[in-house]
Amino acid sequence: MSADDFLADNNPCGTYLLKLVSRGNAIIAELLRLKDYIPSVFKWDKKQDQIKYADIVSDFSYFEKLDEFDKKIENDMTLQDLDDEFRESHIDILERFYNAFESIQKYASDLNGYIEDLEDGVYIQQTLESVILCEEGKQLLCESVHLYGVMLIVVDLHISGDIRERLLVSYYRYSAQRASSSNIDDVCKLLRSTGFSLAKRPPNYPEDYFRRTPIKDELIDLVIGRLRSDDIYNQISAYPHPDHRSTALANQAAMLYICLYFQPKTLHNQSARMRETVDKFFNNNWVISIYMGLTVNLVDAWEPYKAARQALANTLQPDNIKREATEYVRQLEQLIETLQHKLKAGGINKMNVLEHINKDINLVRKCNVTLRWLMLHTTSSYSVMEATKKSKQIRDMVVDVIQNNSRIFQLLLDTSEFELEIKEHFKVLLQERESEWDKCKTGGIERMNELSDVFSGVKSLARVEQNENLQKWFAEISNQISLLKLEEPVESSNKIVRLIQALDEVQGFHQLTSNAMVTQLLSETRKLLHQMVHGNNIKESVLINLQIIGDFSYAWKMIETYTSLMQTSIKTEPSLVSKLRATFLKLSSAMEIPLMRINQAQSPDLVSVSHYYSHELVGYIRRVVQIIPKSMFAKMADIVHLQTHVIKELPTRLDKDKLKEYAQLEERMKVAKLTHQVSVFTEGVLRMKSTLVGIVRIDPKQLLEDGIRKELVYHLATALHNSLTFNPKSKASELGDKLNQLAAIMDGHRRSFEYIQDYIGIYGLKIWQEELSRVIGFSVDMECNSFLRVKMHEWKSIHQNKAIPIPTFAPVPSDPQSVNFVGRLARELIRITDPRTTVYAESATAWFDQRTQKEVVNLKFFRLTIIAMSDIAKALSPNLLNIGNPGKTYVQLVNRCMNAHKIWPQYLDCVLRVGQLQLLRKHIFYQLNTSCKFESKHLAAALETLNE
Repeated sequence: MSADDFLADNNPCGTYLLKLVSRGNAIIAELLRLKDYIPSVFKWDKKQDQIKYADIVSDFSYFEKLDEFDKKIENDMTLQDLDDEFRESHIDILERFYNAFESIQKYASDLNGYIEDLEDGVYIQQTLESVILCEEGKQLLCESVHLYGVMLIVVDLHISGDIRERLLVSYYRYSAQRASSSNIDDVCKLLRSTGFSLAKRPPNYPEDYFRRTPIKDELIDLVIGRLRSDDIYNQISAYPHPDHRSTALANQAAMLYICLYFQPKTLHNQSARMRETVDKFFNNNWVISIYMGLTVNLVDAWEPYKAARQALANTLQPDNIKREATEYVRQLEQLIETLQHKLKAGGINKMNVLEHINKDINLVRKCNVTLRWLMLHTTSSYSVMEATKKSKQIRDMVVDVIQNNSRIFQLLLDTSEFELEIKEHFKVLLQERESEWDKCKTGGIERMNELSDVFSGVKSLARVEQNENLQKWFAEISNQISLLKLEEPVESSNKIVRLIQALDEVQGFHQLTSNAMVTQLLSETRKLLHQMVHGNNIKESVLINLQIIGDFSYAWKMIETYTSLMQTSIKTEPSLVSKLRATFLKLSSAMEIPLMRINQAQSPDLVSVSHYYSHELVGYIRRVVQIIPKSMFAKMADIVHLQTHVIKELPTRLDKDKLKEYAQLEERMKVAKLTHQVSVFTEGVLRMKSTLVGIVRIDPKQLLEDGIRKELVYHLATALHNSLTFNPKSKASELGDKLNQLAAIMDGHRRSFEYIQDYIGIYGLKIWQEELSRVIGFSVDMECNSFLRVKMHEWKSIHQNKAIPIPTFAPVPSDPQSVNFVGRLARELIRITDPRTTVYAESATAWFDQRTQKEVVNLKFFRLTIIAMSDIAKALSPNLLNIGNPGKTYVQLVNRCMNAHKIWPQYLDCVLRVGQLQLLRKHIFYQLNTSCKFESKHLAAALETLNE
């Protein structure tokens, strides 16, 4: 059965398996997405969370004391309120996590069900054996088992066992559907804690974990057999050189590595099979990527398995390791030299690509094989298991030979750029293939007809005699060229080669070289025929081969280790950003691996999975390029320091003898140099072309602006956090001094923005106002969580942005009640205006200390707060109406209150606090109103009119 027949719409056997594999890739993407959204209360990173929620959040020990646990909550009203609040705040995210966990268990049961259906004859004329014999069926069955293993590893790696148990128990307790969820027991059985961590590997891990919901043994036997013996993706054709076999079969080797854990007896006891496996797949490599950059070192992974360990021993001989490393380092230097020679200005063009496409593909192949081996075997950490002493020693042996990691980075840059150039030129050639072929064909016919006319005497040419035989011969050649067809590339190429030989021979036999015109026509015809031969080699399969050879999925995570190198290079040479574009595009090609089956199955998950991987890559690009805004801010700080503390402000009138003193030429030159450096950084980003990464288009100008916003947000949030920290035990308030310091810092940032905005092409004031407002709004949202029943998670705040995140800080030890600076500022203000220690004088609109009679807070303080914070907040108008006939009214109220004198002390604190807050609110409102009228007169007037 052909691949097309197996995956045809009318073949339920093939379409179901394809959809199952598509679902597997989508589940992994969902797990990777959710790992960043685990609520902190389930991690128990903070001791205060652990203490607060210990009685309502539990691991699987809950099921052993279920009644006792629930009864304790029912008998305690405080715990009941906390439990209800916790449920309302987290039920949505709990359902999302449970659905992801359940989908893993359901995937395994559906895969087993599919195998049972094949065995029971549900699919007509299809058996497990017939599916495995079909090319697409074989690939999909192997992928289905591999993906299940990857799911289990990913969930255990990113969502640790204790967190999974807490999430599942909380879902079980809070979900209304738990009674109908018949497979929650199976989900809990599959995903209970394994005890695995990067620092500790439990015994018999991961084979015991994989056996919790096992896959049919018949399927595992067939899959492992095919992976061991076949080239299931026909990759050898893209890597014909025998030295490249391990690279050609790298993806298949990763699948085999996972599948062998479903059959651990092979790893333990079957020495012959393991030797065969190592000789075929791991004869010169021991670090593999199992899925989208998840790397494993076989030295660590196979240490507990006797047969596997012994089979790998030959590969890990010190002499073998040094020999391999030395050879790859030699190739590294040669390839960098060759690539840089080819990449010189004008070195790559359409004609060069057309004539040397096979040589160029060979070069790309060598570069990628070398790059893959060096990157994998020099990485300092592995995703799945922590490096042991032995694996570190082996890595150090490789690193000692290579010595300079920056050379690997240079090869990555040059290879990416060379690949991109070749692909772009070849795509143009592919588009123009038919028109260029016809053009060359027409040119050849015209020139042969012209020579035929010359030798027939119709067209006279000096020193050319009439020759009827040559006239007929050239006419026949013209006819032969006209019969060539692009649709028959092999036959046409053979004919063209014979025609070129014939033209060479006729030129020699008949001594036609004596006439320059005839020689030129023959030479041009041969050249056109050569172009037609090259045109036959322009096939879409070349681009497919380039895509296979250029696979960079193994570096999806590992590329992080090269971030510092990238940023250092950008800092030294900002124009390097445009060269990095090719590297980012190479990295984006890795997304095709998880998306291929999803797209093939026409699954609705395509958009969400594409969105996830695209935004992950865009996020990485932002992190790399962020060094430019960071460097710009450092230069801007120097500029502000010079302008405010060194360069004197010019007076309106200046004496001539003081001109030199105020000129300060050296200092002004420093400012000019710093400004130029900032503009150079800006130019470096803007030179990068607009680039489509997955489904997200990166605009360099927007990338720069977002980077500047991110750096500004970081500086603002840090300044607010560090400045607004108070000592509650201090007798004299620090608030005024702290606000003055904060105002000075804010003024420095604002002035630097005002100065630099024209040099980098941004709207400085607009960005300043928007980002400061966002920082304060987000901080208010997080602080208000203390008073809300349904908590707002950080990612749900309208002010938070993944591309331009607002940083969060741990509460300061001096004020653990406050989440951030907003809470600390409010509590400090309340503390220093406490009605027990201060008196408010309405005539002075100020608070005075009862003991010292000194003014504590006045209207100037609120103006200072506005200057420091620069944000307009919502305010509620207090009730300021006076009571009529106060003497009579107050006497009656006092008499009534005397009757309730026993409860009066209980209300005193509340009344004092409410009055205090009303006065504070009144003053804040007044200052905001005044500032609004001053800063934005027309908008304030319009708002007043609207209110009226």
